[in-house]
Amino acid sequence: MTNQIKIAVIGVGRWGVHLLRNFLADPQVSVVAVVDPHPERLAAVKQQYNLEQNVLLTTQWQDLKKVPELTGVAIATPATTHYALIKDALQEGYHVLAEKPLTLDPAECRELCQLAEQHHLILMVDHTYLFHPAVERGKTVVQAGKLGDLRYGYATRTHLGPVRQDVDALWDLAIHDIAIFNAWFGQIPVKVQATGTAWLQGGEEQREMRKSITIYSPSSKGLADLVWLTLTYPDGFQAYIHLCWLNPDKQRRLGIVGSLGSLIFDEMSLSSPLTLLHGEFEQQGNQFIPVNQKQVVLELEPGEPLQKVCSSFVVSILNNTPSEVSSGWVGTELVEILTALTASLEQGGKPVFLNAHQASTVI
Repeated sequence: MTNQIKIAVIGVGRWGVHLLRNFLADPQVSVVAVVDPHPERLAAVKQQYNLEQNVLLTTQWQDLKKVPELTGVAIATPATTHYALIKDALQEGYHVLAEKPLTLDPAECRELCQLAEQHHLILMVDHTYLFHPAVERGKTVVQAGKLGDLRYGYATRTHLGPVRQDVDALWDLAIHDIAIFNAWFGQIPVKVQATGTAWLQGGEEQREMRKSITIYSPSSKGLADLVWLTLTYPDGFQAYIHLCWLNPDKQRRLGIVGSLGSLIFDEMSLSSPLTLLHGEFEQQGNQFIPVNQKQVVLELEPGEPLQKVCSSFVVSILNNTPSEVSSGWVGTELVEILTALTASLEQGGKPVFLNAHQASTVI
C-alpha cells in the first residue's frame, strides 16, 4: 500500500510487543524502525514477526532521526523516561502515542500537551481500558440514565504480583479504574483521599535496598502494597477503589449503583463482562420491598482494545484531530489525580482538593 504512515516503536518489552503486533497488522501503517536497549529483544521480535531487512533495529533512540519521513512513534518504555523521549519526539516533528502514565509529573504533562499543540502534532496516551467494548457500552448505559439517580461506585483490582519497586500499588493499578469512572461520568474528581499499607517494602532495610532504583514520590512509610481510594465528583457522587498486589484473589471488577439498579464490569467473567442488574425498592408502610429485579447481560462489539488504540492513533494522524477519548490532556488529568492521591496517602488520608490544571490543595 502506498502513502502508508511511517511509525517507529520504542520499547518492545511486555507491552511494546503488542503495540508492534498491532501496527504491523494495520494496512495504513509501515513500521520502519524498532528501538530497544536490549539487543536480544530486537533479535526476538525480528524473528517472531519476520521483520523485513529494511526495518531499522537499534538500541539508540537518536538513530530514528536518520529515518526519512518518519511520521510517528509509539513509546512503551518506563514512565520515568517518558518526558524526555516525548519532548524530543515532538520537537523532531513526530506524532506520539505513549504508554500510560503520560509522565509522573503534572507540570511535565501540561508542557508536553502545549508543545504538541504548538507543533500541530497528535499526542495520545494508551489508556487501553477506554477502548474496551465493555467500557464503551457502559458509558452509553450510564449517560442514558438507565441506572436512575447515581448513588455510588466501587472497584476492586487485586492480584498476587508483580510487585513493583519503582512505584507503589497506587501508581501501578489505580489509573485504570479512575479512567473508567471519569469516562462514564464525563467528569473528573474534585476531591480525593487515599490510605495504604506497606508490608513488603516498608522498612528501613528495604528503603536502603531501593536507593539505586528510580522511585517516584517514595513515601517515608515505603511503597504501599494495599491502597484504598475515595474519589468525590462535582455532584457529590463518590467512588471507592480497592487496590492490592499481594492478594491471590485476582479481581478486576467495577460497578456503579443507581436508584434503578447496578452496572457491573467484571473483566474476569469472559462470558458476561458487562451486566445490568435491575432492581429497586417499593415502600410499603415502613418496609422497603425489592421489586423489578432482573439481570441483563449486555452484548458487546467484538474487537481487541489495543487494536482500537492503535487504529485511533492512526486516524487522529490522518485527520490531524486529537483523540476525543485519550488525548494528552486526558492523560494529564489522570496524572494530576494520581499526584493528589499520593499527597493524601503520604498524609494519612487527608482530603486533597483538585482544580483543573492547577496544583492540588491539601486540608
